[in-house]
Amino acid sequence: MLLSLLRSYYGGNWASFSFSGLLSWLKEYQENSDVVTENSSWQEQILENEEAILLSSKDKTIQHVEVFCYASQDLHKDVEEAGALQKNHASVTAVHSIEPAEPACLPTADESLSTQSCETPADHTQNSDPESSLEVNDAEAAGEKENHSDDKPSEEETSENVPKVQDNTEPPKKNRITYSQIIKEGRRFNVDLVSKLLYSRGLLIDLLIKSNVSRYAEFKNVTRILAFREGIVEQVPCSRADVFNSKRLTMVEKRMLMKFLTFCMEYEEHPDEYKAYEETTFSEYLKTQKLTPNLQYFVLHSIAMTPETTSSTVDGLKATKTFLRCLGRYGNTPFLFPLYGQGELPQCFCRMCAVFGGIYCLRHSVQCLVVDKESRKCKAMIDQFGQRIISKHFVIEDSYLSENTCSRVQYRQISRAVLITDGSVLKTDSDQQISILTVPAEEPGNFAVRVIELCSSTMTCMKGTYLVHLTCMSSKTAREDLEQVVQKLFTPYTEMEAENEHVEKPRILWALYFNMRDSSDISRDCYNDLPSNVYVCSGPDSGLGNDNAVKQAETLFQQICPNEDFCPAPPNPEDIVLDGDSSQQEASESSVVAEANSETPKESTDLGNPEEPSE
Repeated sequence: MLLSLLRSYYGGNWASFSFSGLLSWLKEYQENSDVVTENSSWQEQILENEEAILLSSKDKTIQHVEVFCYASQDLHKDVEEAGALQKNHASVTAVHSIEPAEPACLPTADESLSTQSCETPADHTQNSDPESSLEVNDAEAAGEKENHSDDKPSEEETSENVPKVQDNTEPPKKNRITYSQIIKEGRRFNVDLVSKLLYSRGLLIDLLIKSNVSRYAEFKNVTRILAFREGIVEQVPCSRADVFNSKRLTMVEKRMLMKFLTFCMEYEEHPDEYKAYEETTFSEYLKTQKLTPNLQYFVLHSIAMTPETTSSTVDGLKATKTFLRCLGRYGNTPFLFPLYGQGELPQCFCRMCAVFGGIYCLRHSVQCLVVDKESRKCKAMIDQFGQRIISKHFVIEDSYLSENTCSRVQYRQISRAVLITDGSVLKTDSDQQISILTVPAEEPGNFAVRVIELCSSTMTCMKGTYLVHLTCMSSKTAREDLEQVVQKLFTPYTEMEAENEHVEKPRILWALYFNMRDSSDISRDCYNDLPSNVYVCSGPDSGLGNDNAVKQAETLFQQICPNEDFCPAPPNPEDIVLDGDSSQQEASESSVVAEANSETPKESTDLGNPEEPSE
């Protein structure tokens, strides 16, 4: 199996980047938008009985990119990313520093969030290694302790290099985080292009367990479900213990909530309770359930997390049941987050695939597909070098298809924002909280905004900062959709506020806005003249979980291999016989028998049972 990738990293729009890698990705986006390259070498490879389906030469899935920097810009030529490979001093300076003229394009500290945008520095290249490995651990083990791989910085390492300011009359002030410091600690950041969480009993967790891919990943439990109501951020009680320990709910409200949640767990057994409301929204149904407005808000926006105006009663009950089913498996919330970002998961599956013979070709583009005129099936593809590669089946991501092929496709868009902040939206005694917050839409036609706040123990940001992801369905550009929510929860960082230790809102140090194409749920019939043995997969969708991607992967697999099990548990390494090793098969079998007699290998499909690391 050969997998050819135009990009220089794994995962496509599911990828994660270090900070310098993110700047390089933005630079590539800019260059990709400005330059169109044409290569006609493929025409020489097309025979008389064949025709070509041209593929897109540039990625059009990202639009309306805007970058803002609010951290103090004390930039110098010798600013380098810590841990970066150094061939010589000149090359390191070119890659990891920013010339003094660069800050001119960035907003000054006192400029408004909504009035100034700039292009990213052009002298940064991607730093993250797409083949960087993870230490082998399981979800529950990662929830209790953090084992860090050798090629990623450990959390205990010092990440703040500016000395504290202190005099004889005032207590020490909080360290000021500068843009230079963010650049220098860039390898501590792992910024996801798409923001998602894993339901602890969702399809992806089940698949990770079944396929044993979980050995390549580590997870942490999301610690808080938050709500934003009347300008205040508060924690939502989810589990039974949280409900009865909550001081924000009266005893009557606690009984109401527990009674309703108990019904939701078995609502399918009592259809008479909701059948009359099947045609109404879940929001209207909640008003009939003797729940206070406070409880209705919590259930709708923080537990079911469904749209207020478009979600039906059945959809809301189903979402509530899914939330409740996932409680308690790995912690007090239903969600897990993979250490080092969502982009680790595609790499985990790539790693398992490579173990069994899959070949990945990064920075290797494909010019066209070759179709036989008589059978109307795709028989080969032609790469950037004019090489003809033959196969029986071709799986292609939607973004690689040309405008002619997708002329009848109507795409949705996702609005995304990524913020680096200096504090949490809800301060507690612990600064290591992973939180999810849903901010309802205030105006008709807009969508609720999902906010996921990650702390440094997730290995996605440097110590002393938080990485905040905002996501919603697009109605306008990303900044227009999300800026209002950003202004409610955060304040731009300024030099004056840096001296104030009592700022109510966390301060934004750096911000990125962009729109991403949502190509999910598009019918195959919408594509023009697609051969039957070419299978199209979508990019990320706007949902919180990963069920859509897992279902799509299994559907495509069953179409190609109808009699095979989808992602079965891998065999023991000593049982594998590679092609061409038949002459050694007998000796290998003897070796397997001998090893089995001396030590029986353990098999486990429980994420809660950590396994020993393997190379």
